[in-house]
Amino acid sequence: MASSSSPFSVSFILISFLCILHTQATNPGMIFTLVNNCPFTVWPAIQSNAGHDVLEKGGFALNSLTHKTFPAPAHHWSGRMWARTGCTHTNGRFTCATGDCGGRIECNGAGGATPATLAQFSIHHGQNDQSSYAVSLVDGYNVPMTVTPHEGKGVCPVVGCRADLIATCPSTLQHRVPAAHGPVVACKSACEAFSTDEFCCRGHFNSPNTCKPSSYSQFFKHACPATFTFAHDSPSLTHECSSPHELKIIFCH
Repeated sequence: MASSSSPFSVSFILISFLCILHTQATNPGMIFTLVNNCPFTVWPAIQSNAGHDVLEKGGFALNSLTHKTFPAPAHHWSGRMWARTGCTHTNGRFTCATGDCGGRIECNGAGGATPATLAQFSIHHGQNDQSSYAVSLVDGYNVPMTVTPHEGKGVCPVVGCRADLIATCPSTLQHRVPAAHGPVVACKSACEAFSTDEFCCRGHFNSPNTCKPSSYSQFFKHACPATFTFAHDSPSLTHECSSPHELKIIFCH
């Protein structure tokens, strides 16, 4: 009977251990980097659809011209990220002019109030580390946003919206805070502005054949063609990147 401590067994175990260390050293895992190039502070927020919340409870301020990096989940995760703007903390209540998630510093998985520019992700580990990402204006627009993958395999395009749509927003879509006569801080979707089945792609209109781009969604599409602008927009606007080392989410440019 062969001894379990034979030179071959010890060598095999040692080589395996060194291979594991090499893999951990050369494949540290994917990271998210949030970059705020806006001339004002934003409060990043996240909503998880599957898997663990990347930011856990979140709730941090990202000052102008600063960034924050954190690891992606070790397992499958999908969700959304957005920037909250015009946030104040008074009388024990935290509120934001756009993207507010229930008047709390920590969203705790709650979605953001529209209008808000959204980045959407689906991260898969163990399947060629395939990640998909997109930027959506279906819920309106509050800041320019792009997603930039780094060190991925194959074609991993930069997607998003770099345009300042607040300056050109149609009057019927303008979102003003604190009141109707306040400054324009965001641009609403036609669904939010008019709440009709046609603009919201609800009821009879809830299919690719009946949910069509409107003149309002075309306004967003003309400025930001690489983004989703209505509920049944082209699936090709979601892009995939194999084994990216980093997904960088940039607010403003």
